[in-house]
Amino acid sequence: MGEDRTILVGTTKGAFLLQQDADGSWDISGPHCGGWSINHVIGDPDSGTLWAAGGSDWSGAGIWTSTDGGANWTLSKLTTGQMDDWIASNPEEAAQFGFEPSPPPPYGRDFSSVWSLGRANGTLYAGTKPATLLSSGDGGATWSVVEGLAQHPSRDEWQPGGAGLTLHTILSDPQEPQKLWLGISAAGVFASEDGGANWDRRNRLSNAGPGAHDHGGEIGHCVHNMVRARDASGDLIYMQNHHGVFRSADGGRSWTDITAGLPSNFGFPIAVHPRDPQTIWVLPLMEMGGRIPPDASAAVWRSRDGGASWQDCRVGLPDRNCYFTVLRQAMATDSDAGIYFGTNSGSVFASRDEGDSWSEIARHLPTVLSVETLDRA
Repeated sequence: MGEDRTILVGTTKGAFLLQQDADGSWDISGPHCGGWSINHVIGDPDSGTLWAAGGSDWSGAGIWTSTDGGANWTLSKLTTGQMDDWIASNPEEAAQFGFEPSPPPPYGRDFSSVWSLGRANGTLYAGTKPATLLSSGDGGATWSVVEGLAQHPSRDEWQPGGAGLTLHTILSDPQEPQKLWLGISAAGVFASEDGGANWDRRNRLSNAGPGAHDHGGEIGHCVHNMVRARDASGDLIYMQNHHGVFRSADGGRSWTDITAGLPSNFGFPIAVHPRDPQTIWVLPLMEMGGRIPPDASAAVWRSRDGGASWQDCRVGLPDRNCYFTVLRQAMATDSDAGIYFGTNSGSVFASRDEGDSWSEIARHLPTVLSVETLDRA
């Protein structure tokens, strides 16, 4: 873990940045972004620009940008929230608190929050709740709706998951930036090979059979998270679904169930090694009883063979009376295969040995919604 690595954490009360000192301790800055609920934070390792996406029914949706490493942030407000209604109805009282009416945002009340961010070939993408894909060619200053997805013929069939109809995962292939993959809960996997003009729905099981995972020959549309392996083909994708863990070697055209060996078929996050496409990590939870670790004992489960077998990694994690949840965007890897995850109880754990052992690097944060890493050259 180097001095030029920043852990980007989105929480229910703003964004936080974690940086390691030379002595191995971690400094925490935040909360940033006006205390907004921040669903996802990403950064550009070349320029150091940071983007934080979030919002709520109260604030409306927006994306915050920092060009100075998090010292200062500016908000691109995209939709109106209840706070705007209150300011308009109570201008004098609002002024006493320092609030003034803001210009009408470009998308009215079309969505309540931004859930995910992604970058491909100079384009910045954002996924919203309800599910819409936005794109920006100017670093987030202005945004446009990706109409190919908005007009998808299956759209009227999309159903919300437990957190609503959220577009929570955006993947791309750096070698072929026209390729994009989305995870929408609970509409499934969507893929485009022409930069978003056209989209295929890709939820087919490669080996459909009887049992809990057989949803009419599909994986089930409640996708929780996806990661793309950085292998030579660019087509290897792993998924944590509401109903299990799946692998696709053909860009999502078909999926193979690799849940066998895990203590639960439920979980939210999944991560893949930056150099070894066969090494993945998941954090199983019990769906019933509060979505907590099995036996109230925390473990990250690792596979070194693409999901054919699994090993539990527990050293340094709470081994009893552990009732936290790790949400869908709250696990990430760095370029050295360090692994990080955050909990709804406000802790961030890190492993510098690919999961063999863990340490708590932050605690008492607000509920952690996302974890990403930014490695500076």
